[in-house]
Amino acid sequence: MNQLFVKQIQVKKAVSLAEASYFLEKEVVTTSIQTINWKDFSYQPKVCFRMGHTQREIWLKYYVRERHLRAIETRTNGEVYKDSCVEFFISPEGESYYNFEFSCIGTIHLAWGQGRHGRKFVDPAIIKKIDIESTLGNQPFDNKTGEFEWEMMIRIPIECFAYSKIKNLSGLSVRANFYKCGDETPEPHYLTWNPIKTENPDYHRPEFFGKVFFE
Repeated sequence: MNQLFVKQIQVKKAVSLAEASYFLEKEVVTTSIQTINWKDFSYQPKVCFRMGHTQREIWLKYYVRERHLRAIETRTNGEVYKDSCVEFFISPEGESYYNFEFSCIGTIHLAWGQGRHGRKFVDPAIIKKIDIESTLGNQPFDNKTGEFEWEMMIRIPIECFAYSKIKNLSGLSVRANFYKCGDETPEPHYLTWNPIKTENPDYHRPEFFGKVFFE
């Protein structure tokens, strides 16, 4: 089982998203998302991320190199997994977990529950508090093929854990997994940080989450 230590980044005042990105780049090393669990989906984009926190916010930055881009979904809590997408599933307490899903243009899907079915969406008004910016911009487009590199900086306030009682991230020990997918891109792919031992692609399997410790 993989383990990740999330560094606490010390800031004395409110910072912009660009400043948060700078601090993350300066203080945190990258972690790769490179596990191919299902042989029928062998395409492997190059993906890594940096993650830190400030007690009240998670800072997360993804770096992606891939051959295909798709960014059609624009609805909050829509089907972003069909687009070029990065995801972060986290279980802060008990069996339930949050699935944070981000398309390559910053469209967000966020829900909570114990499994794939019967999940509860987080209120879009709360989701709007997530600060997110992609180097691809925020306008939708259909499939593109070539050689693409893109980055996405995300700042997640603690309020997004709407069904939990988290007051401070410091000292928190959770289980989580990090993903890259693109179900309806020309080369569907399913990369994970921690391995998933199922017959078919399935990210909604908290029993295969890794361990994450917040400083």
